[in-house]
Amino acid sequence: MSSPTATTTGLDPAVQNDNVIRRAHGPENGNTPNNNNKANGSVDSDNDTRKQVKKAIRSKYRHVEAVHSQSRPSCLSHDTTESPSFLGFRNLMVIVLVVGNLRLIIENIQKYGVLICIGCHDFRKSDINLGLLLYFLIPCHLFIAYIIEHYAAVQARAERNVAASEQNGKEHHHQDGTSSPTEEQHRKFQSTWKLVRLLHAINVTTALALTSYVVYYHIHHPLIGTLTEVHAIVVWLKTASYAFTNRDLRHAYLHPARGELDALPELYAQCPYPENITMGNLCYFWWAPTLVYQPVYPRTSKIRWSFVAKRCGEVVCLSVFIWFTSAQYATPVLRNSLDKIASLDIPSIVERLLKLSTISLIIWLAGFFALFQSFLNALAEVTRFADRSFYDEWWNSESLGVYWRTWNKPVYQYFKRHVYSPMRSRGWSNGTASLAVFFLSAVLHELLVGVPTHNLIGVAFLGMFLQLPLIALTKPLEKKTSPNGKLLGNTIFWVSFTIFGQPFAALMYFYAWQAKYGSVSKMATMQQLVQQGQGTCPPLV
Repeated sequence: MSSPTATTTGLDPAVQNDNVIRRAHGPENGNTPNNNNKANGSVDSDNDTRKQVKKAIRSKYRHVEAVHSQSRPSCLSHDTTESPSFLGFRNLMVIVLVVGNLRLIIENIQKYGVLICIGCHDFRKSDINLGLLLYFLIPCHLFIAYIIEHYAAVQARAERNVAASEQNGKEHHHQDGTSSPTEEQHRKFQSTWKLVRLLHAINVTTALALTSYVVYYHIHHPLIGTLTEVHAIVVWLKTASYAFTNRDLRHAYLHPARGELDALPELYAQCPYPENITMGNLCYFWWAPTLVYQPVYPRTSKIRWSFVAKRCGEVVCLSVFIWFTSAQYATPVLRNSLDKIASLDIPSIVERLLKLSTISLIIWLAGFFALFQSFLNALAEVTRFADRSFYDEWWNSESLGVYWRTWNKPVYQYFKRHVYSPMRSRGWSNGTASLAVFFLSAVLHELLVGVPTHNLIGVAFLGMFLQLPLIALTKPLEKKTSPNGKLLGNTIFWVSFTIFGQPFAALMYFYAWQAKYGSVSKMATMQQLVQQGQGTCPPLV
């Protein structure tokens, strides 16, 4: 049988390689190309030919390729020069987390059935009426603060005019038209500030105390009470910031000769004191997504209503998700923990804490995203508030200190500006200033949790105040440059956060609530009746 005609594609690979090599080394029979061909050949074509030759030779001798040609460590070894990426493991952990929790939710539904009931709520009419009334009354204290500051601004204008007229033509008069205050004027400023400070203190204390009293004694539902208490605390913080900031602006306004006006941020020159004491300026601060008062904020040029709609949609969806997971999953775990807490069954309590830690973490993360990413961004877009750095990468925190500085920046910036920095400038040590910050924060946390649940048991206070020793223990890890040190710090943060933090607090306040109003209280009453021979005591569910 005759062989088929040989073509380029039909040749054996080895024969093809030989032809490539032969062509690269010139024509057969020993003939060499003429000089004209050499002159016309380019360097690029020679390089391409050499590459083809090398490739042809390598493809001809594949069994001799040097696979092991250099010294290389294993990818996960500690002596590797480049850290590997764990993006795939991150995706795997997300999948495992989702699948594991879906299994728990399905198991929960099979065990308890569907516990969601839209109409089964305990919103009393009196709770709703009081909540709405306080919602409109609480901001009135901001307007009282405006009246106080307006009075102080009028006094400041009068003092500066008098000082300018008295110093006119004297040696204290400066070329720029400003004058240095006399001792009498300085004493008058201090007396005015003492009166303004007293009025502000009475105003903000009344706002928070009155709201806390009404919520604790007259609003039964914890959700309505929590929303009302949060509103009161936010207004309390804003009012204090409004008073402290205007106090410093007023002082700089009355002492221009000392150069204190030049020490103010350049941004404030757009609305100098006392031109910032207006109702419009205060109303913007009331709705701005910040706790720190400034006469001027960076603003965006327009409102993107599509952006606002997306963020509002996220808030609604995440709120529904939080409500569903709380009612369907968290509540049964909490209820089944009551008898374990009553009998001080430590192993069972630890098991319940571990079981509750997963769902509480998911609820917290959903709440964090709904508040700091969705709600605050929507509010910032509506108010054209440009600085939207509400949080940083707190999930990568290598210590507890980094976490508290990055996860809730509005609160962190507030306490740094109005508590920590003023104390440090007055000579207090770093530890004392930090102690004051965390003490005040712990009191506010206890009010925020204990007042709506009608149980001031101090768990939230201690949980916040005891962060100081944990911060001190993990602070050396912030300075670690090795990946292992940062990994250890981040692990300590997550363990303390997910297991010993929120789940324990939720368990304690839920037990305190049930002991006061729920099944634990009923069980105690029935036990008393049994002891008196007046009934039987059913087992606690």
